[in-house]
Amino acid sequence: MSKSAQLQLNMLSFFWRNGVETPEPLKADVTGSIPPWLQGTLLRNGPGLFSVGNTSYKHWFDGMALIHSFTFKDGDVFYRSKFLNSETYKKNIAANRIIVSEFGTMVHPDPCKNIFSKAFSYFMNAIPDFTDNNLINIIRYGEDYYASSEVNYINQIDPLTLETLGRTNYRNHIAINLATAHPHYDEEGTTYNMGTAIMNFGRPKYVIFKVPANAIDKEKKKPALRKVELICSIPFHSTLYPSYFHSFGMTENYIIFVEQAFKLDILKLATAYFRDVNWGSCLKFDKDDITLIHLVNRKTGKTVSTKYYADTFVVFHHINAYEEDGHVVFDLITYQDSNLYDMFYIHNMKQDVDKFIETNKEFSRPTCQRFVLPLTPPDTNLVKLQDTTATAVLKQDSSIYCTPDTIFEGLELPGINYKFNSKKYRYFYGTRVDWSPYPSKIAKVDIATRTHQVWIEEECYPSEPVFVASPDAVEEDEGVILSSVVSFNPQKPPFLVVLDAKSFKEIARATIDTAIHMDLHGLFIHDKST
Repeated sequence: MSKSAQLQLNMLSFFWRNGVETPEPLKADVTGSIPPWLQGTLLRNGPGLFSVGNTSYKHWFDGMALIHSFTFKDGDVFYRSKFLNSETYKKNIAANRIIVSEFGTMVHPDPCKNIFSKAFSYFMNAIPDFTDNNLINIIRYGEDYYASSEVNYINQIDPLTLETLGRTNYRNHIAINLATAHPHYDEEGTTYNMGTAIMNFGRPKYVIFKVPANAIDKEKKKPALRKVELICSIPFHSTLYPSYFHSFGMTENYIIFVEQAFKLDILKLATAYFRDVNWGSCLKFDKDDITLIHLVNRKTGKTVSTKYYADTFVVFHHINAYEEDGHVVFDLITYQDSNLYDMFYIHNMKQDVDKFIETNKEFSRPTCQRFVLPLTPPDTNLVKLQDTTATAVLKQDSSIYCTPDTIFEGLELPGINYKFNSKKYRYFYGTRVDWSPYPSKIAKVDIATRTHQVWIEEECYPSEPVFVASPDAVEEDEGVILSSVVSFNPQKPPFLVVLDAKSFKEIARATIDTAIHMDLHGLFIHDKST
């Protein structure tokens, strides 16, 4: 490796370097002008601790959760961060080594254990009791906020102090082993989410559920999940190979579930511990299968009987969905293979960036695509909308074969003005990426004109952009975009950038005099006292 490549690698090492806590509010240095109406807290979650003692994680998505926040108060910004005090965190720190397995890092029995203890450990891991290292997102049930990932555990946090308040097990309230970290919220505040029941819960199935907004019990401190309501369940297309899903779509009347050909091998999962392989290796992409699209009525729980299907692709993030003139329109970010996760193994991230891009150009780029599902009885012209090239073709068995309309390429971590969630919309936002795990720009995409705008700063890496609408907004893009930004240049401190969402120009930045880690997802909580 050349000296310049080694220097670049050293600079990029902050992506997998252990983060630090800033437990007390730290006032940022604000330049520009923050809108006076912007009052509240931006909560962000992501991996922040990659080694414990002499042990290290193998995958970036394994790092222990480090939650941070930016609180806006009368033009000032205050920063703080804390590690999620999960059971996984406590066990690893107490042992001074990684002793809990993660997605890409399988941990083995203590070598000091006797043969009987080892045998018991293997037996217990046949049905994995997953980690509670909830590093992906911050979600809300009722008025409770939780750090979440995709397992059966979530950890409640205080959104102001970032203290960990306690762990909740989905299984105590609804029969699921896995659940997404990307729920939907309706205008009343009800939370909709999906999970998978694969072990100990009868016939394997996908489960759609909701938690009403009034699921509050402040006095007895009972979790909001105690009021969970089952909407419906959907049997697996392949009994031993459930589809992996990271998110789903929702319109005014429907839940959209894409049962993709990126699947979890249950038998491999159950034997992963014995075979000395990580859980990530139990996922496989079956390119010879099809993609099934399920429509479920939100109110009745009934699945639309029409079989919708498409060619195989891999999806992690839905952008938005809505109904128009007898059609369900949904937008998502697709890949033609399942190699995205491989990019984030630490040994891949440590490659020289130019070499990595050159050797991984065969990896599929993220592509924003639109699918249209006709709801009316089919005839020869199924998609009747004029602003899309998506098609839906009736087959002899009465199923409908769908092909997408490509909107944009090279964007991930999408976000919208959430007031337009489940409604027809025009704009979405995200981070621009190439054949690299490192985001380099923030983009705004105009679906109507198929044009986009970008914000970029040299030597900087922005996080997922979060849209916050102005209180008197008339148009969809009236508001601001918030993104925490880190730099590989040690002379350039991290900052939160505030963009005017309409012009996509920077109007303010809050520079933080401490280290900030690269995060994944989060949300903005409005200050209700203002």
